[in-house]
Amino acid sequence: MKYLKRRLLFTSGLTFFLAVNITFAQDQVAEYGYRVVNTYPHDINAFTQGLIFQDGHLFEGTGKRGLSTLSKIKLENGEVLMTQRLNRRYFGEGIELVGNRMYQLTWQSHMVFIWDKDTFEQVGTHYNSTEGWGLAYDGTNLILSDGSSALYFLEPESFSLQKQLTVTLNGNPLVNLNELEYINGEVWANIWQTDFIARIDPKTGIVVAIVDLTGLSNETDLGSNEAVLNGIAWDADSGRLFVTGKHWANLFEIELVER
Repeated sequence: MKYLKRRLLFTSGLTFFLAVNITFAQDQVAEYGYRVVNTYPHDINAFTQGLIFQDGHLFEGTGKRGLSTLSKIKLENGEVLMTQRLNRRYFGEGIELVGNRMYQLTWQSHMVFIWDKDTFEQVGTHYNSTEGWGLAYDGTNLILSDGSSALYFLEPESFSLQKQLTVTLNGNPLVNLNELEYINGEVWANIWQTDFIARIDPKTGIVVAIVDLTGLSNETDLGSNEAVLNGIAWDADSGRLFVTGKHWANLFEIELVER
């Protein structure tokens, strides 16, 4: 099965668009569609960069300089219960929770903020040597994406690199890995500017499954031409999967349907 998509590639510091065929060989990569279970409100102005479900609430990190925030949100009605705004010099990116500490990446400033989960008071920082895009936690290490095909595994206390993987799909590097979530032993990654989520084996970097969310953006209002799929949250207690996008007016609880 082949999908024609537009993908943003990076070469020698330059950016350009290229139409590519992404081929998923059925004997190597499982494919899933989706079914919408529930629909919830989402701030259409939120440039979603990171999403977590924890203790019955959503935590969301947003981007854009001057607009970047960390927020605690009531799932059912989208009410913002607590928020922390980043200094306007920072472009917020992915978030992840380790114990009572919330880690928040920045895009190109190499700064990682650490917040107290309950108060959003800053309790520390780290230096990140690469760009910050997505962040997840496997119970031992933080897992970071930087928009390339790489995943970086980092010790939370020191932010020191433990290992680095190249993510591959059918033997080829898969670029534009963005927002991350760790679900049942796999790293799930939004592939930026596509409708696809890659499910990745964290031991090998091999994509073991693709989730195709084509059509989901048609089920919500979009607030800009940057309103692409981005945001995965997992309710580990109830087994619920939530997804949304940048400048989407809704967040969706979905179930996967195997093809």
